[in-house]
Amino acid sequence: MLNLKSAHHVAIICSDYSVSKKFYTEVLGLQIISEVFREERQSYKLDLKVGDDFQIELFSFPAPPARVSRPEACGLRHLAFRCDDIDAAVSALLKHGIEAEPVRIDEITGKRFTFFSDPDQLPIELYES
Repeated sequence: MLNLKSAHHVAIICSDYSVSKKFYTEVLGLQIISEVFREERQSYKLDLKVGDDFQIELFSFPAPPARVSRPEACGLRHLAFRCDDIDAAVSALLKHGIEAEPVRIDEITGKRFTFFSDPDQLPIELYES
């Protein structure tokens, strides 16, 4: 068992950052946690609070493709689950024949994370809390 705790965030890549930011903050009323412009990617990352324990990450990228593709396209990017021990979770996945990408460190938070895919190739992230 992976012993998942809860969903952590959903990441969405938008085609028009200012329109999407306005929608999520003014229409849906989500609170801004942080907003970062990543110069090397020419990309914004906007973290939005959903309730007490969930987030939406809103990304912009120059000219993203219009269809869902991996990793960065308009629409759903990935589903993320928080876990206590990423190494144990990756080991549990391997026992089921599922390989995860190498564990990386989030450049903004310093937290460890990795990705694997569901049967339909939807990217799923494990995020160590």
